[in-house]
Amino acid sequence: MFAFFVNGGPGFMSVLTALLVAIFFAAWKAPRWVKEIGLFALAFGCFATILGLMQAFDAITASGPIPTEVLCAGLKVALITTIYGIIIYMVSLIVRVIQKPRL
Repeated sequence: MFAFFVNGGPGFMSVLTALLVAIFFAAWKAPRWVKEIGLFALAFGCFATILGLMQAFDAITASGPIPTEVLCAGLKVALITTIYGIIIYMVSLIVRVIQKPRL
C-alpha cells in the first residue's frame, strides 16, 4: 500500500489522504460538506493524473521511441491518483447514505 502512495506521487497522494480524513471529520462536524469534499477529491485525482501524463508525454517526446512495456507501466502508475480519488468519492457517498435520515 505504501508503494502505491509513493508511486502516485507523495504530494498529490498526501492531499488526497488529507481529503479522506476531512470527509470523516466533516461527517462529524459539517455533514453537508461530505459529498463536496468527495467531489473535490475526485477532481483533484483526475487533475493529478492529467498533470502526470503531461509530464510523461513531454519526457517521451524528448527521448524518442520507447518500448511499449515502459509506456504501459507508466500509464498504470499515472492512474493511481485517479483510482484513489474515485475510492475517496465512493467513501463520501457511503458516509452520506449512512448519515441520511430514514423516512
